[in-house]
Amino acid sequence: MVATLALAAPALGPAAAAPFAAVALLAVFVVDDDDSWLFELFARPADYEDRRLNGLAGFALAATGLAVLTAVPEAPMPRPVFAAAVCTLAYGRLGRAFVQLSTNDEFVAGAAFVVGGFLGGTVVQVAVVAVDPAATGLARVPTYAFLAAVGALVAAILRSALFDDDDALVVVPVGFLLWLLEAVTPAVTPVVVAAGLLATVLLGGVSYALQTADVPGMLTGVLSGLVTVVLGGFGWLAALISFFAVGGLASKFRYDRKVERGVAQENGGARGPENVLGNAAVALVAVVGYGATTETTVDLSGISAGSLTVDLSTVSVFGVELATLAAFAFAGSLAAAMADTLASEIGGLFDGPRLVTTLRRVPPGTDGAVTWQGELAGTVGAAVVAVIAAGTMPVGDPVVGGVITLAGGVAGMTVDSLCGAVIEGELVGNEAVNFLATLAGAVVAVVLALVVT
Repeated sequence: MVATLALAAPALGPAAAAPFAAVALLAVFVVDDDDSWLFELFARPADYEDRRLNGLAGFALAATGLAVLTAVPEAPMPRPVFAAAVCTLAYGRLGRAFVQLSTNDEFVAGAAFVVGGFLGGTVVQVAVVAVDPAATGLARVPTYAFLAAVGALVAAILRSALFDDDDALVVVPVGFLLWLLEAVTPAVTPVVVAAGLLATVLLGGVSYALQTADVPGMLTGVLSGLVTVVLGGFGWLAALISFFAVGGLASKFRYDRKVERGVAQENGGARGPENVLGNAAVALVAVVGYGATTETTVDLSGISAGSLTVDLSTVSVFGVELATLAAFAFAGSLAAAMADTLASEIGGLFDGPRLVTTLRRVPPGTDGAVTWQGELAGTVGAAVVAVIAAGTMPVGDPVVGGVITLAGGVAGMTVDSLCGAVIEGELVGNEAVNFLATLAGAVVAVVLALVVT
């Protein structure tokens, strides 16, 4: 009920924050457990100790902050985005609570949260546009569906890492992320959004069924795939899927033997969101950057004489378009992720590993240890991504693009081993090292693209 107050934003205009501010004040200063029916309606377990509706107050204050941004004169948050940020969480909670009346299965509950958030977020965006006098029509309904799906997935992932009462910490980042995506998402057709949702949901379900990912990890993979297919295309999705599929199966390959040797992936080989993002965060940034190059115009009038706007699709660096560089960053980071995963999962099965910095023999599972079998497997994995990227992505000449992607993958795999030997453990964890490796793969691919092409 409170979240649906977002529908009043077009009518209230600059005062869109007022209803949520009023709810927050009532929750903190007026309603306590003496007002039994109203308190019981909104109270969460932690609220009984303080005799205040802190959960509702936090949610309403977060919504108030986002509503204020819809009234910023220079660059206001779009009202549909505000409504989606507030309602994806609220209707997601509603969907989850509904199914939990009959089951406690975490997969079903997570799916219900995403479906409820997706449906609620889509409907409220359409409703806001329909009643907004400043709206230009409903042509962007497929984009609204995409934003609602992203918002529901991100909210579900964040809630898996937070407490049930931390809705305020979910609403705000979801709002800013959707604001960014709304600005860079090109015009998309219903077919693209529907096909992207169907493909990523099916693949997510398969990964969970094969136990290559837990529920939050599966949702993170679905999110990555959806953003990739909408902003990049199905060729980009093919490269991403190759990593998720091969990497997930490699983690399961001879798992019992890896457990005996102490080199097995934790959680039974099922990857969590931190594992997925450690390997795919750079790729996601790259594909968002690619979307920005085709959709975003930057206003530089504030730092130049007169009015000046720059269409990012026309900008190039040393003769290479930004869109091409984003494609190389995406491909190079995934090649590095694939190479690193296969080098670890296959190489860990063989004896005689050597520390990459000294080449001395070390026990299996030592951070920074390599085997020639693992290096070979990693190189083959990078080549798989390179072939897919060369055939399906805008990386210029297929041969040159494939070689550059392969080089980025091998470079990232090497950086991962070096970081493992030098800084992993005491200074950083495995996910941070994976991020650095994929970043290195992206940087090497971009630099080579600038030099060679």
